[in-house]
Amino acid sequence: MPSASDVERPAAAVSVVRRYHRRERLLSWVVVAVVVGLFVGAYVVASLVPAVVVGVGLLVLVRAPVLRPSGTVRLRTEADVASVVDAFRGPTPPVLAFQWGIADEIATGDDGVTYRVSYLFGSRSTAMTVRTRTETTSADARRVELEITANGRPWATYTATVRREDGQTVVDVEYRSDRRFGLRRLPQQRYAERYRNETLTAQGYEVVERDSQFGF
Repeated sequence: MPSASDVERPAAAVSVVRRYHRRERLLSWVVVAVVVGLFVGAYVVASLVPAVVVGVGLLVLVRAPVLRPSGTVRLRTEADVASVVDAFRGPTPPVLAFQWGIADEIATGDDGVTYRVSYLFGSRSTAMTVRTRTETTSADARRVELEITANGRPWATYTATVRREDGQTVVDVEYRSDRRFGLRRLPQQRYAERYRNETLTAQGYEVVERDSQFGF
């Protein structure tokens, strides 16, 4: 049975996440303004009916769930392997700062950790649950898999392979979304990459390389 707990969140990472969300709201309004501008432009050069057709088409295009994010990230840190593994299977995995950083409540339990997030002035909420599995690979590396659901539905999977190399700990993270998103989220996803890197830096990880993809 999950219970609410006072989980300590890395303050520097939380600060980055909050800064991103303030600016992300502005970006969302820019996307809306572009769509409205295209509608008005169609109305000016044509008439109301073609403009309505264009407007409906744009709404369908930007909201239709067609994109499925995936990718890889390589991290490097001075922390030892055991500490990194503990961080990834703990209540605040480094790669999920955008989730636990804005959570109203973090509940821990035998079945995993749940982040409860409210939005639209508290009228709606999402419960994101993270379940972890840990194993040792054939190359003596440690692998941590994070399986994430949102309101009971598959949301994403992260797999982190942790190993020691040249006196440092290297973490290879592979992630894939289990949900599709609309094109309206593409600018936000691209814009968020910089802040994701900043949250990792704030937690003591150097981002060596990142490869993000948006498949159909």
